[in-house]
Amino acid sequence: MDIVILAVVIAVVVLGALGGLIVGSRRKKQLPPPPPAAPDITAPPAEPHVGDEAETPREEPRRTIEEVDLPDGSAPVVVEEPPAEAPEIEIPEPTAGRLVRLRARLSRSQNALGKGLLTLLSREHLDEDTWEEIEDTLLTADVGVQPTQELVERLRERVKVLGTRTPEELRTLLREELVTLVGRDMDRAVKTEPEDRKPGIVMVVGVNGTGKTTTTGKLARVLVADGQSVVLGAADTFRAAAADQLQTWGERVGAYTVRGPEGGDPASVAFDAVKEGKEMGANVVLIDTAGRLHTKTGLMDELGKVKRVVEKQAPVDEVLLVLDATTGQNGLVQARVFAEVVDITGIVLTKLDGTAKGGIVVAVQRELGVPVKLVGLGEGADDLAPFEPEAFVDALIGE
Repeated sequence: MDIVILAVVIAVVVLGALGGLIVGSRRKKQLPPPPPAAPDITAPPAEPHVGDEAETPREEPRRTIEEVDLPDGSAPVVVEEPPAEAPEIEIPEPTAGRLVRLRARLSRSQNALGKGLLTLLSREHLDEDTWEEIEDTLLTADVGVQPTQELVERLRERVKVLGTRTPEELRTLLREELVTLVGRDMDRAVKTEPEDRKPGIVMVVGVNGTGKTTTTGKLARVLVADGQSVVLGAADTFRAAAADQLQTWGERVGAYTVRGPEGGDPASVAFDAVKEGKEMGANVVLIDTAGRLHTKTGLMDELGKVKRVVEKQAPVDEVLLVLDATTGQNGLVQARVFAEVVDITGIVLTKLDGTAKGGIVVAVQRELGVPVKLVGLGEGADDLAPFEPEAFVDALIGE
C-alpha cells in the first residue's frame, strides 16, 4: 500500500514538472498582435492636417442628422449653360453693278463665242460658207435655231450697207445686234414689293442638281443687300439637308426660316411661311420647293398644289425657274414642263461661268417668253447677280 501511494506521488510530481516546461516554452514564442478595436461611430472624425491651421482643432458645434437639410429629390439640380452665341450677321455685297464686277469671270468662258463671230465677220469676203460658219458658231453656243437665223439675216443686211468694215465698226455692229437678240427692253426686276400689301411672295422651282436651294439662299442675300427683310420657307421636305442648308443661308443675313418635319407636307410649310411673314411684317417670303424631276408627273402636280395653297393667303408675285446653264438644250425641256404646271415669271441661270454656251440665255427666253432675271457666276455667297444684257454682251465679245 505504501508503495502504491509513493508511486502516485512520484507520477504527479513528474507530470507537474512536464507541464511547467511546456508552459514555459510557449511563453517564449511571440504572440500575434491583438485584433484592432472596433471604431467608435460616435467619436468625431480626425481633424484634417493642412499646414499650421490643423494644429488648432475646430470648436464648431457638430449637427445631428436631424438638423441637416437633405435634398428630397423633388427638384432636379439645374446646371446653367452659357448662352449660345448668335451667328454674326453678314452684310452682303451691293447688287448694283455686281454683274459688271463679275464680268471677267463670265468672259473667261464666253469669250470664244464673241471672238469667233468677230473673226468670221472680219474676213475680206463674206461668202455663203462664212455665213454658214457664223450660224454654226451661234448654234453651238445654244442660241437656238430661230434666233440664230434672225441674227444672221440682220448681220447680212447691215454688213452689206456698211461696205468696208473696220474692227471697231464690226464690234459695234455685233454688240448692237446681240443686245437686241438678248432683249434690251425686257423687265428683269424681281417683283418683291407689291403696292397693296406685304410681304411679296416668291417661289423658287427647278429640278434636282441645278443649285436651287443655294440660289434661294443667295437671293435672300440679294434682297437683304437691297434693304429688304426676308422670311425663308423650307418647303423642300424630301431632301434631308435642304432645310438645314437654307436655314444656314438665312442665319448669315438675319433671315428667319420656317421649316417642317422631314418628309412633311410641302404645301403646309409654304402656307406657314407666308403666315409668319405677314405676322412679322417682312418684306419678302422666299419659298424653296423640292427639286423634282420633270418626268415625275405626280410630284409636278404637287408643285402646283403648293402654289394653290399659298395663294389662299396672297397672290404669288414671282415664280423663278432655276436652270443649270451647262445642261444646254436639255434645260429647255425642263423649262417647258415646269411652265405647264406653274406660271413661270422669271429665270435664274446658274453656272453660267462654267459653260461656253451662253446662248442659252436667248434660247430659254424665247422658249418661255419670260426674261432671265438673275445669273449665277460662281460658288461665292455674292456671286448671284441681276442680269444686265449690255454687261453680258460685253463679256461675250470682249474689250
